[in-house]
Amino acid sequence: MDTLLDLLNSRPLVNGEEQDALGDPAGGRRWAREHGGEGSPAELALLRAARDTLQDVVRGETPPAVLSPLLEGVHQVPEITADGLQWTLKTPPHARLAVEVVLAWAAAEKQLPGRLRPCANGECRLFLLDRSRANRARWCSMAVCGNREKARRHYERTR
Repeated sequence: MDTLLDLLNSRPLVNGEEQDALGDPAGGRRWAREHGGEGSPAELALLRAARDTLQDVVRGETPPAVLSPLLEGVHQVPEITADGLQWTLKTPPHARLAVEVVLAWAAAEKQLPGRLRPCANGECRLFLLDRSRANRARWCSMAVCGNREKARRHYERTR
């Protein structure tokens, strides 16, 4: 799930300017390799498409069915090993990382429904996975977005 959040958060706003970890070939290659990918141009293009589509799905702007093209031709094959049953993902090498992220999203939706969400700060583009017992986390970071929002509300109340 860490790779899922890392991909969703790979295009943040920093000081009002968009930063894209997958935007330039060297940075994208580094990001992909750090997450178990190969960093090829085809893989980076697919990761950018997966990120943009997943962001829209998590925000509720598009239905999950738009993820279907990312999973075309993908198979999971069961294998019996000394450790028990293991599933092996069969997909073209350039698509493996994007497919794993989509599968991580599906697992998050199944295991933690409604807990993967965008930050409540309207000026923030980051996402969070709420692991709190009460399911009430709203900000990607309490120190940054939460503090700004609370300060903004306090200022409006005392004005």
